[in-house]
Amino acid sequence: MDSLEHLPLTTREALSGVFGSISLAAWVFLLVPQLIENYKQGSAEGISLTFLVVWFIGDILNLSGALWAGLVPTVIALAIYFCFADTILISQCVYYNKLNARREAARKHSTQSSTSEDEPLLSRQYSNQYSNIGLPGSHRRASAASRRSRESISRPDSLPSIIEEGEGKAWIKNTLSILAVAALGAAGWGIAYKSGAWTPVPPEQENDEDIAVGAQILGYASAVCYLGARIPQIIKNQREKSCEGLSLLFFMLSLLGNATYGAGILFHSTDRKYFLTNVPWLLGSLGTMIEDATIFVQFRIYGESPAASAAII
Repeated sequence: MDSLEHLPLTTREALSGVFGSISLAAWVFLLVPQLIENYKQGSAEGISLTFLVVWFIGDILNLSGALWAGLVPTVIALAIYFCFADTILISQCVYYNKLNARREAARKHSTQSSTSEDEPLLSRQYSNQYSNIGLPGSHRRASAASRRSRESISRPDSLPSIIEEGEGKAWIKNTLSILAVAALGAAGWGIAYKSGAWTPVPPEQENDEDIAVGAQILGYASAVCYLGARIPQIIKNQREKSCEGLSLLFFMLSLLGNATYGAGILFHSTDRKYFLTNVPWLLGSLGTMIEDATIFVQFRIYGESPAASAAII
């Protein structure tokens, strides 16, 4: 133990520690913006439940692989935290979906009752009924459109300038949140290093132990889940031509966490054995960055509700 404490801290190892700590901070706060977004909207229609379920399965496989491989306690603790946080977010989404489904059923029942009592309104009631039938998310877009229409009447500014200004402020607020999380992670590493809670570990020492084949298989399976999880969300956004209900900060934190996680591994060592051992986790983190970039493009193309996009941590 004393030999580890007196190891010289190289620039590469320091960067590995800083990036790893920033990644940890990003993962801790990752799901908070989407939880806040769902609460503010009173709905979870914006996010794909399939996306969350597949991601949850990936986290379970990741935790199983980490336990099997006997990885460091911080990795295992983070995997447990993720499973817990996933459960909360999925439960919230299921709750809002069921609640809104009951409200919609009650509204339709009320509409049908009023139609039978007032026959001259039949054509208008049918028109309203059919206008609410469509792709998932059409209610959100219709309500958002009507809300923006009312705002444009009450204010002299043009609608495009209002939306552009709102989106610009959202990006600035989210960027400041990202910088705050990065600063928190870097400061956390500095405190851990100064207190002796974090010490550099020689890569050759880690390479002496082989990870079980079963743990490697679980690692690859979790990577496949992580890579496939975002596909339903991308398809949903494309089908509905909308990103409303999604937290932009959620995906920005995901990009930060994945990028710094991969950087932390690569700065630690580029030894062939060490690299091959971490391939599943590198694929799961760096691979999803491409999909996150795709979602960023969708945010830019389809836009979002400016007030909803800036869910600050």
